This record gives sequence, C-alpha cells and structure tokens, in this order.
Amino acid sequence: MEDTVATSSDSMTAPVFEHPDRNLAMELVRATEAAAIRAVPWIGRGDKNAADGAAVNAMRTFLATVAFDGVVVIGEGEKDEAPMLFNGEHVGNGRGPSCDIAVDPIDGTSLTAAGRQNALSVIAVADRGTMYDPVDAFYMDKLVAGPEAHGVISLEQSIGDNLRELARAKGKDVGEMVVAILDRPRHAQLIDEIRSAGAGTRLMRDGDVAGGINAARWETRIDMCVGAGGTPEGVITACAIKALGGFMEGRLAPQSDEEHRKVVAAGHDLDRVLGLNDLVASDNTYFVATGVTDGQLLDGVRRKGPLIRTESLVLRSKTGTARRVIAEHRSDKWLESKA
Repeated sequence: MEDTVATSSDSMTAPVFEHPDRNLAMELVRATEAAAIRAVPWIGRGDKNAADGAAVNAMRTFLATVAFDGVVVIGEGEKDEAPMLFNGEHVGNGRGPSCDIAVDPIDGTSLTAAGRQNALSVIAVADRGTMYDPVDAFYMDKLVAGPEAHGVISLEQSIGDNLRELARAKGKDVGEMVVAILDRPRHAQLIDEIRSAGAGTRLMRDGDVAGGINAARWETRIDMCVGAGGTPEGVITACAIKALGGFMEGRLAPQSDEEHRKVVAAGHDLDRVLGLNDLVASDNTYFVATGVTDGQLLDGVRRKGPLIRTESLVLRSKTGTARRVIAEHRSDKWLESKA
C-alpha cells in the first residue's frame, strides 16, 4: 500500500516522497573525469596501454576518496594484459554502503590510441553481491533496446523477427530502424541479415557500452544494439540500462576453443539467456561515464584556454534519473604532480 500524507483538504491525499539519500554517482563522476583528463595526452599516440595506465592511476586515486566500501567485481585489462584495477581490489574509503563495482577507465583504448571517436571512461556500481561475475567468460552475445522492447524481442528469436517486432512496437517501418553493431569479421553474417531484413546498420569500431546506451535512449537514431562483445562491458551496460528503463539480454559466446574450455570448466551454461536482472540484480545501480574523445554519446575532453572541459553522463536506477554534467577544470590544477 502506498504511504500517504494528509493535505489541507480531508478528502485528498498525496503520496509521501521518499527522503532523498546520497547520490553516490555524483562522487564517482570525479573519478571518470580524472581518468578521461589523464588519458588526453595519449590520444592519437598509438600506445593504448600508456593511455589506459594513465587513466587507471587517476581513477584509482579518486576512488580512494569516495565514501563507500567498494570491491572490484569486474576490473579492466584482463583480456589484453593492460594495466588494471584488478578483480577483488577494495576501493573507496571503507565508510558507507557496501558495493560491487565495475570499472573501465577507458572503454575504447584502441580508439584513444588511434585518435578515433567514442572512447569513454566508465564506472558502474551496484549493491554488494548483485553483479554477475563472468569469471573466464570474456565475450557474450548482447541484445539491447529501449523500453518498448520488453516482452517483444529476445536472443531466442532471429534478428529479422526482432527487427520487425520492435519496429511494430515503436510504430516505425523496418526501413527506418538502425542497429548498432561492432565492425568485426565475426559479425559479417549478422550484418547481412540486418540489411536483408531492410534495416540499416551503425558500425562501431569499438566501445559497445555507448552503443547499448544509445539504443535505450529515446533521442538517438539507434533502435537496437546487437552482437558479440565483451562480457564485462555487458555487465556495465546493464547497470545503465536499468536506470534508463530499457531492455537487455546476454548469452555467453566464447570466441576460441580455449575460452570455451575455461567457460565450461567454470560452470557456465552457454545456452542460458541472461536477462537484465541476471546481469545485475540490484534495483539501485549507478552508472557514470565521461567522454575521452568526441562521440555520439558524449563530447570528449576539450581544452578551452586555461580551462579543461569535460562532459559526463550520470545515471541512477533507483530514481530513474539521468544527468549530464558539464565541468570546467582549471588546467593549472592538473599538473603532473597532482592526482
């Protein structure tokens, strides 16, 4: 039953609003801003590990100041042996809520190294024990869309059926549909099937976290994000999709015999379709991202005279709130000797 409070009229009642609590994401955004700023000198320099290392060091330093007891469930860099915030690492000052944390100091290290668009610095947080732990499962098939997709599409349907059903739910023609997908050889057949169904594609070089988020936002041209991408990035995306009210499914998809062997040995069911609540069970998720390079989701870090400008997206599922945070940082405060 909904709690109520009397108004000036005895015949009328109004809902009692829950007392606002602290929005952890507004503290976490400082860590993604720092990581993005520190990565800037490495944009277009061809060294993705150096860019990632600079971002990791900055993110770790700022996370240490946040009032929470965080444990890294999903660290970054395990696939390519880059510098990492490692799984099991404790972050935060140890005071406050106990949380699972997933980090990707740069989602799109190759994009950053090449000077291409759509690189982000990302953190996702949920209540302790609620994030899916992929263990040795580095890749999963993903299907992401907006709120209209609930009860309409599924990984167990063909891409053609999914496109037709979602188009009907959105009141669009299939020919108006746009699908984001990583530009990889493994997706050649899937891309052909999307185009044969009459839809268009938005091919991404890297960084499918942004692709998934754009698929769930009403103001973008992306209607759906599909294909095999990183499992850690899938869990991070799920935290954002919960806040946006969108739809997401995943299914583990090993890309090599060795990965297949490890995934099966870890006890994973390769036929199981993972829903949003399987990927993150908490209804109180936080997602923060800061643009490193310009992209469809966020502007990248920009130097404007004596200022450094950052743009971030801050999402929280409990309140259903999405904020864009534009920050201007004095460049003289970002000397190499400072965190």
